[in-house]
Amino acid sequence: MGIFGRKDTETTAAATATATVSPELAALTGAYTIDPAHSTIGFVARHAMVTNVKGKFNEFTGALHLDGTDPSKSSASIDVTMDSIDTGSADRDGHLKTADFFKTDEFPQMTFRSTATQALGGDDYRITGDLTILGVTKPLTIDLEFNGAAKDPFGNERVGFEGKAEILRSDWGLTWNAALETGGVLVSDKIKLNFDISAIKNA
Repeated sequence: MGIFGRKDTETTAAATATATVSPELAALTGAYTIDPAHSTIGFVARHAMVTNVKGKFNEFTGALHLDGTDPSKSSASIDVTMDSIDTGSADRDGHLKTADFFKTDEFPQMTFRSTATQALGGDDYRITGDLTILGVTKPLTIDLEFNGAAKDPFGNERVGFEGKAEILRSDWGLTWNAALETGGVLVSDKIKLNFDISAIKNA
């Protein structure tokens, strides 16, 4: 069973799940700080209709509150520094920071604030929240897999998650593009997001 317990399908099922939650899961309940040195917030965009360009953000902070007995009480918040975008090309990164895309001088941060958490069964979960880019806030749903919990050699209690989501960048006003001579456009509207999160339990 994963960290958040069983999925609530009705009132009696919720009561049963709460009553039978394991002590190990209950012990994970608490506040956590995301460890950026061991976490990745990345994305994938289709380029020129033929290949994928992968990127990530190198600077971000975040916090989790996990509830081992009731997933609806779990939450997450993340703040991303947009100037830290990294696609492996300095020229491309520079373009992404301009008014054509992220306008990082005017909008230095991208934020996510969760509004609901759901256990799907096993180690699978779904977290829904508000994603803000360019001052525009839209809902985002992230499918998560709980990778487990462990105490590292330095005595830190850690939990790990992998997540994925898809968005249309145009929903946040990211509409710049260029037409190709062979048809189609240079940059896809659909963007795949991926998350590898390691978080440390607060003392």
